[in-house]
Amino acid sequence: MKLEEMTFPTIAETDYKFPYQTHVYHGKVRDVYTIGQQLVVIATDRISAFDHILPKPVPHKGAVLNQLAAYFLTATKDIVPNWLLAVPHPNVSIGIKCEPVRIEMVIRGYLAGHAAREYKAGKRLLCGVTLPGGLKENDQLPSPIITPSTKAVDGHDEDITRVELLKRKIVTEDVYLQMEKYTYAVFERGQKMANERGLILADTKYEFGIHEGKVMLIDEIHTPDSSRYFYLDGYDEQQKKNEPQKQLSKEFVREWLMKNGFQGKAGQQMPVMPDDFVQTISARYIELYELLTGINFKDDTSPGLKENIYTSVLKHLGK
Repeated sequence: MKLEEMTFPTIAETDYKFPYQTHVYHGKVRDVYTIGQQLVVIATDRISAFDHILPKPVPHKGAVLNQLAAYFLTATKDIVPNWLLAVPHPNVSIGIKCEPVRIEMVIRGYLAGHAAREYKAGKRLLCGVTLPGGLKENDQLPSPIITPSTKAVDGHDEDITRVELLKRKIVTEDVYLQMEKYTYAVFERGQKMANERGLILADTKYEFGIHEGKVMLIDEIHTPDSSRYFYLDGYDEQQKKNEPQKQLSKEFVREWLMKNGFQGKAGQQMPVMPDDFVQTISARYIELYELLTGINFKDDTSPGLKENIYTSVLKHLGK
């Protein structure tokens, strides 16, 4: 039986009551449970675009995100300390509770996605960074640029300049400079790892937190939700022909939504994704995981998926 013909359990939402749990936060994709000084982060199968959660969960998506993030957090911990302590289940990560810095450190090596749309609209200044003229979509930039955005608790994130975020005192200059240094270093490592697997890491974002006065990398890194990948083979030829690059990222979901009249703007109605498109998304996420890691993807596909998550967390915490 083909993958697209099979039915797998999905996690659209969670509502656990763990022992000693003091708080729960339901994000667009992750549900975060606070237990003492640790966070239990459950990657659901929800998918979001344009700051809206789409109606249908995507099979395996949460497990792909969780395991891929853990893979890269482990591979970069020599560069920057991070929050991760354990991965007791394919959909679960447990880590250190940090005070989050409300900034997304977006770093771009190529003119793609949001930056390309802004550029096409005539903008040459993005988050205080001047872009050179004569670029076309998906061209490599002369050097990677950081275009930060505010991390909204509710609503839309906003592009912001380094000067403005310091003026608003969202973060101290010392902390921002450390985040900037880590961002360039982790992006360079991510690009190198992607190239070794025949891919190009075009852009991504990182989030940071403070723990005991130290800046730490938190959340996920280098996943298809937070990053954009192109295939290395054929990239130059497609650029010369002005052909679109095949992307292993969530951008193709945004493109589908735009074609169906939705960009998250007021008055627009969210289209319902057909089942075959949902399966295409699932297959692309799994493909990216296996391409990047060289590891066969494994997931918990049992009917007792939610119970298994609960048990694995209790076992790890020794409750």
